[in-house]
Amino acid sequence: MVRDNIPNIITKNGRVPITHAAGEEEFDLALLQKLREEVDEYIENPSEEEMIDVLEVIYTIYKVKNYNSEELEKKRKEKLKVRGGFVKRIILDKTE
Repeated sequence: MVRDNIPNIITKNGRVPITHAAGEEEFDLALLQKLREEVDEYIENPSEEEMIDVLEVIYTIYKVKNYNSEELEKKRKEKLKVRGGFVKRIILDKTE
């Protein structure tokens, strides 16, 4: 899966893109694959540019799944309050 303007960019560069619009099931799977791909790229190159790509996939999932971003943010903050975040750098070695 590629960003929406990539076929136009390919055409402007004198090449011919062969594309199709994914159906719902294919699109859901493609989004998950793209998320994994972008996260892997971020892991290999932790940069703002790669994080932007991760976020774009996440925002697209919001839209496709009809998630309410305000509700997700509210739930994220609730979970943060109860369970905390990750800023303290705690690594759990084991539990006895």
